[in-house]
Amino acid sequence: MAEAILSDATIRAIVRGECRDPFAFLGPHVVRRGRRSAVVVRAFLPTAEEVVVVPQAEGVSPGPMTRIHPAGLFEAVFSDRDDPFPYQLEVRDRGGVGSRREDPYRFSSTLSDFDLHLLGEGTHYRAYEKLGSHLLGQDGVAGVRFAVWAPNARRVSVVGDWNGWDGRVHPMRLHPGNGLWEIFLPGLAEGALYKYEILSKAKTLIALKSDPYAFSFEAAAPRTASMVVDLGYAWGDGEWMAGRGRKNALDAPQATYEVHLGSWMRMPEEGYRSLSYREMGERLGAYVAEMGYTHVELMPITEHPFYGSWGYQPIGLYAPTRRYGTPQDFMAFVDALHQRGIGVILDWVPAHFPSDPHGLAYFDGTYLYEHEDPRRREHAEWGTRIYNYGRNEVANYLIGNALFWLDQYHIDGFRLDAVASMLYLDYGRQGGEWIPNKYGGRENLEAVAFLRRLNEAVYREHPDTMTIAEESTAWPMVSRPTYVGGLGFGFKWNMGWMHDLLDYMAKDPIHRKYRHNNLTFGLLYAWSENFILPLSHDEVVYGKGSLHRKMPGDEWQKFANLRAFFAFMYGHPGKKLLFMGGEFGQTNEWNHEASLDWHLLEMGPYHRGLQRLVQDLNRLYRAHPALYEADFTPGGFQWIDCHDWDASAISFLRRARDPEDFLLFVCNFTPVVRHGYRVGVPRGGIYHERLNTDARVYGGSNAGNAGSVLAEPIPAHGQPYSLRLTLPPLATLVLRPDGAC
Repeated sequence: MAEAILSDATIRAIVRGECRDPFAFLGPHVVRRGRRSAVVVRAFLPTAEEVVVVPQAEGVSPGPMTRIHPAGLFEAVFSDRDDPFPYQLEVRDRGGVGSRREDPYRFSSTLSDFDLHLLGEGTHYRAYEKLGSHLLGQDGVAGVRFAVWAPNARRVSVVGDWNGWDGRVHPMRLHPGNGLWEIFLPGLAEGALYKYEILSKAKTLIALKSDPYAFSFEAAAPRTASMVVDLGYAWGDGEWMAGRGRKNALDAPQATYEVHLGSWMRMPEEGYRSLSYREMGERLGAYVAEMGYTHVELMPITEHPFYGSWGYQPIGLYAPTRRYGTPQDFMAFVDALHQRGIGVILDWVPAHFPSDPHGLAYFDGTYLYEHEDPRRREHAEWGTRIYNYGRNEVANYLIGNALFWLDQYHIDGFRLDAVASMLYLDYGRQGGEWIPNKYGGRENLEAVAFLRRLNEAVYREHPDTMTIAEESTAWPMVSRPTYVGGLGFGFKWNMGWMHDLLDYMAKDPIHRKYRHNNLTFGLLYAWSENFILPLSHDEVVYGKGSLHRKMPGDEWQKFANLRAFFAFMYGHPGKKLLFMGGEFGQTNEWNHEASLDWHLLEMGPYHRGLQRLVQDLNRLYRAHPALYEADFTPGGFQWIDCHDWDASAISFLRRARDPEDFLLFVCNFTPVVRHGYRVGVPRGGIYHERLNTDARVYGGSNAGNAGSVLAEPIPAHGQPYSLRLTLPPLATLVLRPDGAC
């Protein structure tokens, strides 16, 4: 039974926006007045002049409401009633404008006890279905349910244009014991902009907060209001999704094109604007398909207010950025690529989040998503916050986010950025700036547990997807199952290989023989993880220069080096990744504010030739199981000669599961043409040049072996036969014997 007459303290709390339990006082309540029951209806409407309760039930007459506080608190009493009834409010504001509206405080909770239990303990992996904003109907009335986790707040309100961004008007219902706040606002529709106004326990207003579970944001960056949207979409990628489940990613080809959507291609005739999601679906999809890539990996597309962060400082993990279109537009982008047979991998950022006041930082007046202790809270190098992975609700927020993108957007996998920063408590810190774990070590045990739980959830719910770790240390078993002590990732970026090879290729060829070990060292640990060989955006920013500029020599030699290097990469065990622009020899360092220099393709033979080579490498790669089928077993690779450091030359075989199906790679990393260079092979017959990076069509000098060479019964390199080859300058040859499977 509710209070028949509100106390002065309660009235003050309501009109000041300090009431912790508004549903206990606002809306309809049965009260006792003497021996009789009555229904009292209360509403706080600060802009109203007159209010009338208009019952939607037979036998109940409209009742004018009495102003019981000048700030806009109204009350109407319906005597001799012992049960609430549906009604609407007829409101005339101070300007004389009238309207009929529903009262949010007459509606009950839309969250079940079961949902509240799972959400409260942080084990609801589809929390996004309950938290955030959702279009739904209640008692035949359409509206939006809002729900947010803020356990330490005194009061949480939804604010937006419809209530003048006044947090006193729509304070939410608190579900005791789990810190969840909820309200159903009738009459709101898709497109409504909103935030949460949070009053801390110290009665201090926090900055208006964006919704952690918002599915979309307003388009007018850098404004950061969340937006109510419906995620309905008619997908056309059924064939792709069905076929995805029939593949094993470990023994399938994976050649990935890494893309920053805002700078891949811009429209010079329209002020150099970026392409929209739908335009990218068409143009990028056609380009990647023509180039023969299997996947596109997108640098982070979750909403981020600072464009210069490239998406690595997100505030809206559940929302694709509105810079390029709506959620449905991004779905159409994924759909378009899938229909062309191209997978979509998201660069996903659970390692840190920005300290923007409207984001997750200090969310409810406490360090809710981050650690309270600054020695675990801050990434000093990046000026960002670190998630508290040991808190169930926070871990659930992140794991649920991964599942959200797989569920709702048909994403094919994730690359996790900066995993090393998660694994080590002393990452980027000096002595005395970090706290050891309970065993006295530097390992972040909570982050380790989180990553294992994440990978288990992803592969349990979507076994046909993949997770990829950018982990830059020697942490063991990153891409091994959790049940054997691994972190559970599907793949790991091979950062060591990348650094070794770029260091090698940057040397003048005359000095490369002193770095020969850089070429071969990766094969000592190639099967310790499921590696991806990454030539990513990180290698062409911050003054590092483009891949083209890293190469020594004149223009011809730079491109010859790149061609030889790329072909060696495609022969080396491990899946492949190349950042956009690298495929045609972008000369300038990547600039996120500008388009790639596509005009270079019309300037001489070298850029076009390199692009043609990458296209042919992708086709060769996908056509020959020897290049991908046994990537992660020693049986898929065999050295022929790794010791010819003086000539800076190497040769090796790549084998499929059928050992008779193989390709021979021979690399010459000097500008010297080597005639009569003998290479051992396992069997006789004619060996055909499947690819020669020095071919004229690629911009090379066209040195080589006239397309084929006959194996001679002359033993070499421990093999019964050998080839007498002409090695082109700064080039890689790929040969295949007659009769190979």
